[in-house]
Amino acid sequence: MEFHGFTDEDTSYEYPSSSRNTAFTNWSIDSIKLGFDDSPNSPLSGQFDCDGWSHLPVDAQAPAYSRQKMRRALQQIETDLMLPDPEEPATSTSLESSEKQQDQAAKQFRVRPRTGGAPPELRHPEKRLRESKSPSGDDLRQLLIRCAESLSENDMEEFESLVREARGVVSIAGEPIQRLGAYMLEGLVARRENSGTNIYRALRCDEPENKELLSFIRILYDICPYFKFGYMAANGAIADAIRNEDRVHIIDFQIRQGTQWITLIQALAARPGGPPRIRITGIDDSVSEYARGESLQLVGKMLMELSKKFSIPLEFKGLPVYGPDVTREMLDIRPGEAVAVNFTLQLHHTPDESVDENNPRDRLLRLVRALSPKVMTLVEQESNTNTTPFATRFAETLDYYSAMFESIDAAVARDSKERIGVEQHCLAKDIVNVIACEGKERVERHELLGKWRSRLSMAGFRPYPLSSYVNSVIRMLLGCYSDKYTLVEKDGALLLGWKNRNLISASAWH
Repeated sequence: MEFHGFTDEDTSYEYPSSSRNTAFTNWSIDSIKLGFDDSPNSPLSGQFDCDGWSHLPVDAQAPAYSRQKMRRALQQIETDLMLPDPEEPATSTSLESSEKQQDQAAKQFRVRPRTGGAPPELRHPEKRLRESKSPSGDDLRQLLIRCAESLSENDMEEFESLVREARGVVSIAGEPIQRLGAYMLEGLVARRENSGTNIYRALRCDEPENKELLSFIRILYDICPYFKFGYMAANGAIADAIRNEDRVHIIDFQIRQGTQWITLIQALAARPGGPPRIRITGIDDSVSEYARGESLQLVGKMLMELSKKFSIPLEFKGLPVYGPDVTREMLDIRPGEAVAVNFTLQLHHTPDESVDENNPRDRLLRLVRALSPKVMTLVEQESNTNTTPFATRFAETLDYYSAMFESIDAAVARDSKERIGVEQHCLAKDIVNVIACEGKERVERHELLGKWRSRLSMAGFRPYPLSSYVNSVIRMLLGCYSDKYTLVEKDGALLLGWKNRNLISASAWH
């Protein structure tokens, strides 16, 4: 996802401090959903609550748990996060061209010129449901890699021959590798026709209506623990860092619906000795606005209701600004506030020195470092696609998304239209961008944890090890999912994976 600027004025809301209401110390899940049950980022409606599974097929639910057992288990996790860390003092709490070129791209994929829209194969996936000869997974992987290599070597005759062969064996209704192969093949063809950017934009422009898009995001949020893992790790690190602070300023560089902060705010409201004053500055992007259906005012409204609900002094300011263009003045840093900065599945979108000689990524990190934050949280895809050569990048993308498609396959019926929608609307556009786009048009530039560690160390950050208590809570969460998910602790960071492939890393810095 990219950031785009807005012309609307900043939105700012503030509620005065009021006496702490101890009735919320032992809160109930059902009593505080605040009307945001459909929000894909809500820790209440998804992070600790398995109600979201009820709309999926029976075989989409975690095999080892009934919905009722899962609900009870996650309610217990939710309650545990509200309590002080048993290893800490009682005052602590633990806890994402030209019109000619567009016409050419439209013709290539048989879409209406200049009206937006993804290729028919991606807009109407049911048209690609077919009986196909199923090769072995390794055979298809090798065929796709040969396609990428022939394109990289500019051997167009072999490329066209291999593409014809591959089209006969990929299918969005097949095995995970066949489904992934269908999207990767479209990316290769788009790269061959220099239409990757237009196809990427078309996939974004042809998104479904807001509620339908939210439903696809919510399904992915429910069936896989990737987002929950990131939010829990970030919340836990921030809660640990600010446990003794009276004034807190959270700066979120990807605010989305803002509901990822509900659980943290609830925990702070129940903190022994009373809650701190909280400020949240949310930096936004156009995709989030589209999914919400409204601008940042919706986020402000939700947080205002939360402030009333829990009698906690809370102020929100929305910044519809491209991340690297944020300045210290925009953030309104105030003396005496403990600053916490959050980058969840966002920082890899900011160009680095390989794309822009001005290096917006390091400039942004230097800005954050100058704020002297108590903690900065980083959640990123564990993949190496930033500066690697194309053929290597293709193989890496194939390996990474193979694991992700397999994890989806284990949770949702193969013939499910919901699964097709999830893969098309939540994953396909990113796959096309990685494969078909270059330069500034390629916004999906993932880095491995080791590279992030080096970059952050050079920017002056030091690791802030994640709490072992929070790590154990995340392990409890994974108990609600397939036993093929893995959790690795490495040098104070966490890596969530599928089988032997790490997929998401979470780390904290100061």
